[in-house]
Amino acid sequence: MSTGTRRATIADVAREAGVSTSTASVVFSGKVNVADATREKVLAAAAALGYTGPDPRAASLRTGRSGIVGVVLGGELRHAFLDPVTTVMMDGLTDALASISAGILLLRDDPRDDEPPPIADAPVDAVVLIGCSTRTREVLDVVRQRGLPVVVIEGDAGDDVPEVSLDNRQASARIAQYVFQLGHRRVATITLPLDPARERAPLTAQRVTAATVPVTLDRLSGFREAYPDAPGISAGGSLVDEGYLVARTLLASDDGVLLDDRPTAIVAQSDLLAVGAIRAAEDLGLRVPHDLSVVGFDGIAADGLGSLVLTTMSQPALAKGRAAGEQIARMLKGERGESVHFTCEFREGDTAAPPAA
Repeated sequence: MSTGTRRATIADVAREAGVSTSTASVVFSGKVNVADATREKVLAAAAALGYTGPDPRAASLRTGRSGIVGVVLGGELRHAFLDPVTTVMMDGLTDALASISAGILLLRDDPRDDEPPPIADAPVDAVVLIGCSTRTREVLDVVRQRGLPVVVIEGDAGDDVPEVSLDNRQASARIAQYVFQLGHRRVATITLPLDPARERAPLTAQRVTAATVPVTLDRLSGFREAYPDAPGISAGGSLVDEGYLVARTLLASDDGVLLDDRPTAIVAQSDLLAVGAIRAAEDLGLRVPHDLSVVGFDGIAADGLGSLVLTTMSQPALAKGRAAGEQIARMLKGERGESVHFTCEFREGDTAAPPAA
């Protein structure tokens, strides 16, 4: 039997196999058991006709759903996926969404010129927001207007929005206190970006007050519990190169001469920034941890450290992503979404030690 250029339908398969359309349908749905002989007849007919399964467009029209969950990330997507934490978190998210056969659509949180955010007309059934800065709050308003289920990962969107949170402040305070107990008093911090401008610049009261990235602010607040007056510089992203450039500024003059009042320890807000700081120290002739202690945050498998093991706070990135996906799945089934909180674990390596006498 030939259907020409027309896409074969389940009715065509049923006729070819000599069964009812409903029987052919359940073979592909997998929701009802059928006899092996019947299943084989239907699958053979489908193969002969080139039928691979129900048309997803028809299913979308029937259910009113696209089968897609929008994931809104801040800034350039290429920057986001240079961060192993983001990629691991996305793995967890897609794992959880597989239970409802949903895919993901990645979107930036910034509109072009005066246009509305991309999420405004994206064909999605639900939305996951990464963080909740001023810009993503505008996205949240659009999502609410559309009546879509939404979950926020590490950002406060209000009591009515389920949040997947991390103890950023407490974890940052813990590792800063560890450095303090080692005896370090001249300490500096390298932070994640403060706002969408992603400016690499010294921290000032004015810049911190105007900052809009919750994760950065929470980790900075934790650090300030141990070092209220310590200097710091915001990086342009969670990148090794950014950590390198900022650490060079903290440790040496423009011509590479070590500063007399340089910090004896650097507390970085990500492991990638910490790796960059260690590389900068080594290029300047400093030994880690003998001449400079460096600690990070995230617990990733950091490359480029040789035999060193980074001292850091390890976060459950995979579980965070999976929790967000599970809550989306719940809400798409008509259930109420719930907030989920995770904590970090201190992981002692060998990049921090008491300051040299």
